[in-house]
Amino acid sequence: MPVESGSSASSRQAKQKRKSHSLSIRRTNSTEQERTGLQREMLEGQDSKLPLSLRSNLLDLFGQIEREFENLYIENIELRREIETLNDRLTAEGQTIDGGDLTKGALKAKASHSTSQLSQKLKTTYKASTSKRSHSFHGKIVSSFKATTSRAVCQLVKEYVGHRDGIWDLSVTRTQPVVLGTASADHSAMLWSIETGKCLLKYLGHAGSVNSIKFHPTEQMALTASGDQTAHIWRYTVQLPTPQPVADISQTPCDDDIDFSDKDEADGDGDGPSECPSIRVSSTTLRSHQGVVIAADWLVGGKQVVTASWDRAANLYDVETSELVHSLTGHDQELTHCCTHPTQRLVVTSSRDTTFRLWDFRDPSIHSVNVFQGHTDTVTSAVFTVGDNVVSGSDDRTVKVWDLKNMRSPIATIRTDSAVNRISVSVNQRIIALPHDNRQVRLFDMSGVRLARLPRSNRQGHRRMVCCSAWCEDNSSCNLFSCGFDRQAIGWNINIPALLQEK
Repeated sequence: MPVESGSSASSRQAKQKRKSHSLSIRRTNSTEQERTGLQREMLEGQDSKLPLSLRSNLLDLFGQIEREFENLYIENIELRREIETLNDRLTAEGQTIDGGDLTKGALKAKASHSTSQLSQKLKTTYKASTSKRSHSFHGKIVSSFKATTSRAVCQLVKEYVGHRDGIWDLSVTRTQPVVLGTASADHSAMLWSIETGKCLLKYLGHAGSVNSIKFHPTEQMALTASGDQTAHIWRYTVQLPTPQPVADISQTPCDDDIDFSDKDEADGDGDGPSECPSIRVSSTTLRSHQGVVIAADWLVGGKQVVTASWDRAANLYDVETSELVHSLTGHDQELTHCCTHPTQRLVVTSSRDTTFRLWDFRDPSIHSVNVFQGHTDTVTSAVFTVGDNVVSGSDDRTVKVWDLKNMRSPIATIRTDSAVNRISVSVNQRIIALPHDNRQVRLFDMSGVRLARLPRSNRQGHRRMVCCSAWCEDNSSCNLFSCGFDRQAIGWNINIPALLQEK
């Protein structure tokens, strides 16, 4: 008489149990409408100051929560039974092999390893599926309440189009007239009217990609770093055009997930602004690097500048004499960024070696350096705030906030879903703007709380990697700028309610 194996018996029991659970689900769905009607009658009979429509909406949402958790609970039971069934079957196979010949030790180890692998695979699948459903459902519930809460408002005000290649960096002048500067892979830097979007001046002195642009704190001078292994200082004079009425662009709440198009090309390859005057000769050229100069910045006072290069060194120069004052070495790989403190003689350099270094030049006789290891991948930028903080961003998809007085560990960590490029921190509100590889720009406060995400769709926003962000809080029309490899810079008007910042 044939004997049913333990594997087939357990499999049959699992099928019967799943069948009974499917019947219970159908019974639940058949009585769902009756239960909802009864709950609505009970709700109407209770005293509450909430409007009936809001109470009804709440009832629907809580009903969705109950049904979702019921489905998750049933799915949990089903998956656990499948794990147990497979474990039982593989264990039985392992016992059969155990009764074999001299190779039983190796075969038993193989069976045990297979059991562990399959069990772990099922558990991973279970975690992924339940986590995905939970997050999806959570998003639906949260979006239902968004209309009743205070929200940040992000308005696209102006697009600055004219570069022939991606824009690596941008900056806003600190003196009058206030203009926007962009540095591009097309070997040029441009100055723009913020209000009209018109190109005012084009600098064509570099023989390679222009990787960064920074303005002198008090004079009309710009500092640019380039792939031609030099940094240039050049003077500019611009005449602002008469501002024209700004088009009435509807205010778009931040955090909109609209993304209807993956269109990657910018609007045309135009030859750039046709009436834009140009400069081809710098007033000062800084040479001594043996590799690409990826970034440069002015020290406080504007009498010295610092440059960062792929030759793993940062150089400190005297602006008047163009002489090299210090060569800052120590990084193990290429540098990616450098930044100076707004009020003190401090410099921070970032590198692909996963570290950033703080250089102190406050004492003219000596300079000290501190190395900070808080990231697991390239540190793309590290910037000072007006207070005693440094904020660092990395390709490891995190941003960390550090206290200058105690930088052993970060005081806040922001985890994101994409690599972070050159970040910026607003002076007054202390909001961090994070440009991402995935074309998004997100806003966080200094404690790591997310405030907003700039809208992106086929009609507005960046179409490729966002390389850099820059704040200009004194400007009434645009207080945040971003640029990317879609060959355009964008001016935004960001309104963050005080209530939202306090959360």
